[in-house]
Amino acid sequence: MKTIGLIGGMSWESTQHYYALINEAVRARLGGLHSARCILWSVDFADIEPLQRANEWGKAGEILNRAALGLERAGADLLVICANTMHKVADQAMSGVRIPLLHIADVTAERIRAAGLRRVALLGTRYVMEEDFYRRRLAERHGLEVSVPEKADRDEVHRVIFEELVLGRVEPRSKERYLAIMNRLVDRGAQGVIAGCTEIGMLVGPTDLAAPLFDTTELHALAAVERALS
Repeated sequence: MKTIGLIGGMSWESTQHYYALINEAVRARLGGLHSARCILWSVDFADIEPLQRANEWGKAGEILNRAALGLERAGADLLVICANTMHKVADQAMSGVRIPLLHIADVTAERIRAAGLRRVALLGTRYVMEEDFYRRRLAERHGLEVSVPEKADRDEVHRVIFEELVLGRVEPRSKERYLAIMNRLVDRGAQGVIAGCTEIGMLVGPTDLAAPLFDTTELHALAAVERALS
């Protein structure tokens, strides 16, 4: 079994879900008392979130690069950034790192294509929805057509993430709003919806939506296990 290096804390609410999913999957695969070999480097999100707002991504990338190098020195065989948004600085985070990064957008796109879908909607932070680093990767590397909510809906999706979910608050009213936004995107032609923030799975699950919902947290965690056991 390879050792998985987890860069977490963005937020820790979703990082704990990664840890549980990874260990549950290893136990399901190997049985008995097996658990995952993993090392967690948990950053302080209060250091990173202001850098996101200030568009100081280079400084945020430096924090993740220190984490990646530290995990490599500690013995990790592969790396997982436990956040969608921070894949904006994935290249910088991997500077000087010799072990591979399992990219969350690639894992998600592979599952979408395996389901026979091409047109998907994307929900996440404002950075994921409005900048092109994530959507471009889905389109150029995987041939997906990606739509995002209208401006007012994007603002609401982002607000709920930062004012509720990263603080561990799961509000029924916010779930209703998310489902309404998702359904509008499906009505506009999306064949499925990407939960492109690792906290969205706290609020909305696959049984809540008629269209397929691709939970990036779950897909990423399970793909890490497959890589570790391959």
